[in-house]
Amino acid sequence: MNRLYPIGIQNFEKLRKGGFVYVDKTALIHRLVSTGGYYFFGRPRRFGKSLMISTLESYFEGRKDLFQGLAIEGLEKEWDVHPVFHMDLNSRNYKDVDALYGIFNQHLEKWEEVYGDEKKDRAPEERFAYLIEKAAKQTGRGVVILIDEYDKPLIQSLDNEELQSEYRSILKSFYGNLKSCDKYIRFALLTGVTRFSRVSIFSDLNNLNDITMDPDFASLCGISEKELVEFFDEDVRVLAEKQNMSCSDTYAMLKRKYDGYHFVQDTEGMYNPFSVLNTFFRMMPENYWFSTGTPTILVKLLQKNNYLLSDLTGNAEATADELTGLETINTNPIPLFFQSGYLTIKEYDERFKNYILGFPNEEVEQGFLNFLMPSYMNMHGRNTSFHIMNFIKELEKGKIDSFMERLQSLFSDTPYELIRDTELHYQNVLFIVFRLMGFFTHAEYHTSQGRIDMVVKTPQYIYVMEFKFEGSAEDAIAQIDSRNYALPFMSDGRKVYKIGVNFSAETRNIEKWIVSD
Repeated sequence: MNRLYPIGIQNFEKLRKGGFVYVDKTALIHRLVSTGGYYFFGRPRRFGKSLMISTLESYFEGRKDLFQGLAIEGLEKEWDVHPVFHMDLNSRNYKDVDALYGIFNQHLEKWEEVYGDEKKDRAPEERFAYLIEKAAKQTGRGVVILIDEYDKPLIQSLDNEELQSEYRSILKSFYGNLKSCDKYIRFALLTGVTRFSRVSIFSDLNNLNDITMDPDFASLCGISEKELVEFFDEDVRVLAEKQNMSCSDTYAMLKRKYDGYHFVQDTEGMYNPFSVLNTFFRMMPENYWFSTGTPTILVKLLQKNNYLLSDLTGNAEATADELTGLETINTNPIPLFFQSGYLTIKEYDERFKNYILGFPNEEVEQGFLNFLMPSYMNMHGRNTSFHIMNFIKELEKGKIDSFMERLQSLFSDTPYELIRDTELHYQNVLFIVFRLMGFFTHAEYHTSQGRIDMVVKTPQYIYVMEFKFEGSAEDAIAQIDSRNYALPFMSDGRKVYKIGVNFSAETRNIEKWIVSD
């Protein structure tokens, strides 16, 4: 195939003139500009926010030629030209306040060359207000303000409250112009990862309409199932041939790996566009989105809050109010997980306005757990994949003692600061290991009282495991027998092993294990 995939292309003009594949979102763009004037829209990184901003820029510049053959061509009649102030905060490392002022100056100086620099010695917010008024009066048209990744300085300073407070104050003054200059503004859109807060930067900016969780705009960024078939069916067929799979199995694989993002309850799932495009470009399904960012702050929040990691698979909870801000970030990391794309909506309780969240797909879960593992145990200089591969090989060959010794080795020498709640730490480590193994074997992880702690199935063996903390391996085996945990697997045909394991708080490791068949 000779198709051009817009990987890394964020400029609408470049995309259209270069002949790149474009999933047509212009009908939604037209609805956006026709039904309101001030918006905030949040989506995770690499989800097409910057391209959407660039598309709006071309639209408000009256670039009708770029929209030929798209849905908006039959919807828009006027194509009025407006002055556009497009600011991108994504391209800088905000290590201090000077970096933020630097990005402001970069854009303000460019606009001052066009509309006048009489206020160039004033504060950034004063210069911005003057430019908005001047541009509107010079052109006779309302100004369009497009701010991409408005929250980048805040995201980068989440673990520095003093710097974050300074950024809040500066941004609040600067963005305040969206309200004070209302008479000169035709349209404004801010994008970012986090939702704006009613008590922080946007506390005075009550004219912004947050459409992040609006069902009408749920598919504004990302690729829907329908769009995948409409725009990429040929690509799927080539991928199927390359991977020696059927077409239906290939669609199922893509859905399992990259679909499942629900930013609004009761709406269709969205595919990650970055991962889909990379898969078709390389004709190889890999974890593309996860490899482009490191969720270090998320891991720190999980450890700080002593979070039970198994809840991330579909038991994480947050209220509607919590999901729209970061006020509870120090006690509840889940809203930030949702906003940054690591968790998505699984269920919604209308009565209590409560959301149940979990990993959206296989790519995110596998990538995140791989990233987590070194933060919870001593990897002894090896990467996660090495240990998981050997765990699986050992169980596939029935080498139970080798498996347990490897697990014991990972627990040894774990830095004390990583173990806040000892029992919880063991639960989390076992969850990571067995969940990652589950991508290659059939592993079931249960933590509810009275349920099997772990069942791992390989082609020749089935392992039924029970874990105790400050108990005994004998008690663990006795529980497997007394509750007949192994009985459902006895007619399977594979060899069934029962494994009882005990952890010691004193040694912070596996104290003993017993194997029985």
